[in-house]
Order: sequence, then structure tokens, then C-alpha cells
Amino acid sequence: MWKVIKDAIAKVFPMTISIHPAVDKGVRTNEVAGFSGGSLTCNCNNDPVVVSVSAQTAHNHVCGCSKCWKPEGATFSQVAVVPKDHVSVEQNADKLSIIDESAAIQRHACRDCGVHMYGRIEDTNHPFYGLDFVHTELSSEEGWSAPEFAAFVSSIIESGTPPNQMEAIRDQLKTLGLEPYDCLSPPLMDAIATHIHNQRNPTN
Repeated sequence: MWKVIKDAIAKVFPMTISIHPAVDKGVRTNEVAGFSGGSLTCNCNNDPVVVSVSAQTAHNHVCGCSKCWKPEGATFSQVAVVPKDHVSVEQNADKLSIIDESAAIQRHACRDCGVHMYGRIEDTNHPFYGLDFVHTELSSEEGWSAPEFAAFVSSIIESGTPPNQMEAIRDQLKTLGLEPYDCLSPPLMDAIATHIHNQRNPTN
């Protein structure tokens, strides 16, 4: 009986959570043609880490991975990729440290505020080698690529989201126009599979 009551309440008052502050009020499609990047700044009030990104990002998405940095109160992170040759630390590089040196993505975070400034893949055999992962909400510039999908949605359970909320969360993502996947988007999964195929069949 209680479940019937809860289901009825949910239909009248659908649950909403904070997916991410950058998308909670709608995905902003403010990408600018010819946009050439900007600066990412950590959350420190004094001597912040500043990272320069001198190119437009790609494959921007919200991510439920438990290792990705999320703003306080957000259920998902927002992360995009950019060629690593376009990423450089401009200020206070000495405050950066790698969160987990055994991870495929070496996440360089500010030791004081904890913000991940960029993630780099050092394994030359990795499908995404050559790309850095960045959080464009750390920039005050307008024109970055907009989020396109939601990745690793099931992983938010690992961070404490009750499993019985997942259907509503997926519906919320779809309402925002962010198709939910429990991996990456199909084009990125195809790219990974192609990379693996080419490694196994170098003459093809």
C-alpha cells in the first residue's frame, strides 16, 4: 500500500535532483564558431591554479563516474576533452598533485580546494591518448561546446544515489536533452572499439 502511495505522489510531484549547476536550468547551447578557448581557474580565493585551454572542447557531457570531480551538491560532473597540446598550466602549478597515479586518467587537482584542473592520459596505447579531460564550468569565457549526453549514469549509485531513484534521474536527463548511457556515447564507444581493432590488426 505504501508503495502505491509513493508512486502516486511521485507522479504528481516528480523528483528532481541537481544533475549539475551548468545544466539544471537547461543546457545552454552557446557554442561560438571559431571559439579558441579560455582559462580554467580553481576555487581558491588566494593564489588559484589557472590552466589555459587554447582550443574548443569536444564530446562535452555530464558524467556519473565516482572518480570525476563534481561541484558541491551536484550528482554528475561535467567534462569535455581537448588535445593535450592545447592545455598548459599558467599559474600556481606547484599546487597541483595527481589524485591517483594508478588510474588511466591522471587527474591533476589543486591540493587546497580539491578541484580537478585537467586529466591526462600517459599510456600511449590508450584509445584517448593525446586528449586531456577538462571542466569548462571553471571558465568565465562563453562559447565552449555544450554538453551532449550523460555517461556512466549507473555509477552514481556507487556515490550513494539510491537505486530506486535511477528511473527518475534518467527521465530528468532525457528532459534536459542528455541521453543517458551506462558507458560513453555510441560514437566514443565506436572509437574505442576501432582503436582496439586496429591495435590487434595493424595491417588491416
